[in-house]
Amino acid sequence: MKIRALAFILLLAAAPAFAADVDGKWTGSIDTPNGPVQVAYTLKANGATLTGSTTGPDGALIALKNGKVNGDKISFSMDVNMGDAPTTFMYTGVVSATEIKLHTDFMGQAIDFSVKKSN
Repeated sequence: MKIRALAFILLLAAAPAFAADVDGKWTGSIDTPNGPVQVAYTLKANGATLTGSTTGPDGALIALKNGKVNGDKISFSMDVNMGDAPTTFMYTGVVSATEIKLHTDFMGQAIDFSVKKSN
């Protein structure tokens, strides 16, 4: 029984080593009715906390908020100025070695896209 408990504890301690490497620059595009829109994210994980930024439609840097990492899953939010008021977008994603599949929505419309590691 002690060996099983020790093995379980070692597995839990090693779990962060199995987390996908999210650190770096990720680029891709989102298909829109007006054509593709290029996106780029710079991400950094520190334990279970995800930080980073992207560039808004006006070229200004936008900091990611409430970022979390859980194994190969990430989540974050960001505020984008859409006219007179900021709109908060909530993102979820799954990270692999070379790609992040992201999901968000805009006014109830699902937006799914992927970004690839570019560094």
